[in-house]
Amino acid sequence: MGVRDLRIGVVGFGARGPLALEAHRPGAGAVVVAVCDPSERAQAQAREAFPGAPVTTDLAELLAHGVDAVMVLTPDDRHAAPVLAALEAGVAVFCEKPLAVRIEDTDRILTTARRTGARLYVGHNMRHMPVITVMKELIDSGRIGEVKAIWCRHFVGHGGDYYFKDWHADRSRSTSLLLQKGAHDIDVIHWLAGGYTRRVAAVGALTVYGDITDRADRSDQRMTEWFSLENWPPPEQRGLHPIVDVEDLSMMNMVLDGGVLASYQQCHFTPDYWRNYTVIGTEGRIENTGDAAGARVDLWNRRHDGAGEPDESFEVPAGIGGHGGADSMLITEFLRFVREGGRTETSPVAAREAVAAGIVATASLRGDGSALPVPPLESDLVAYFDAGQPGSRSAH
Repeated sequence: MGVRDLRIGVVGFGARGPLALEAHRPGAGAVVVAVCDPSERAQAQAREAFPGAPVTTDLAELLAHGVDAVMVLTPDDRHAAPVLAALEAGVAVFCEKPLAVRIEDTDRILTTARRTGARLYVGHNMRHMPVITVMKELIDSGRIGEVKAIWCRHFVGHGGDYYFKDWHADRSRSTSLLLQKGAHDIDVIHWLAGGYTRRVAAVGALTVYGDITDRADRSDQRMTEWFSLENWPPPEQRGLHPIVDVEDLSMMNMVLDGGVLASYQQCHFTPDYWRNYTVIGTEGRIENTGDAAGARVDLWNRRHDGAGEPDESFEVPAGIGGHGGADSMLITEFLRFVREGGRTETSPVAAREAVAAGIVATASLRGDGSALPVPPLESDLVAYFDAGQPGSRSAH
């Protein structure tokens, strides 16, 4: 007798809806059996995507459908409530990143998961992105010695379309783009460095998009309807969100608990869109050029006179699906985790630490730029999640 499909409930079927489609694998491990979303448009799309699955606006009704797991794919400020409700019901949870937009909420979520024994998984898909896994393998194999510094430059060339025409532009919803957008990169920096940020200082400003007065309410639209490479140059963008009070240029410096120093720079009006990581160790350094399939990760581990050619180069392999195949691998790991438990590449503790670093960095840049401490998580919670959530409930 084969293993039955996991019954998946989906909360929020909007921009990250493709993750729910990825999880819908009838006869191959999982099936979406219910969707909860207040939007009539999202409801109609859910009915088309998952024929026969009830679609509701009531989370309690979704949980009553005997789901094994819930995927929370709502906007960031609406993560905590459904995540906590599902955990209290004893249901495994997939929460899209960031885990929450307040440190108190992240800690409540982790505390609730441990108390209830419900399994918690956070969708930091960049841990599965081929460019990152290539770099991680080089570091773990000792090719550059002990990591001492990580620099990340994030050229967010689509920033005007992606983040300044909907709720992301409103700090009351997103907190900041250092949190919302930067959570990915902060988590990757932590992962590559093997430590978490304990002190952070940041500067930032709204340098371009705040001067644009052409605004529009796009709440009835999806990003695909306004996105265009023809929206250029950035000062000529039109139809920005009615509220624009997040920074479009930010820089943060981090001191990690293992002694690694790191920096992250984020600009939302560059002509190109990619991430550049430089990782420097005691015996060399690595750096990526491009971050999609066919990009390179270059390695220098001999002395050079000037800007020497890399000693070795590694091509980033292609993947199938979103984010270089990372979305598919993320969902596969999540479904395995729901059934079997155990350790995963993603980490609820790391997800919390990325949020905490982003929030404290935001406080620094909106203050005087002074270095501020990042509050640590309780050691017993760290131990529980680092051990793979032992004793948590499996889906049968």
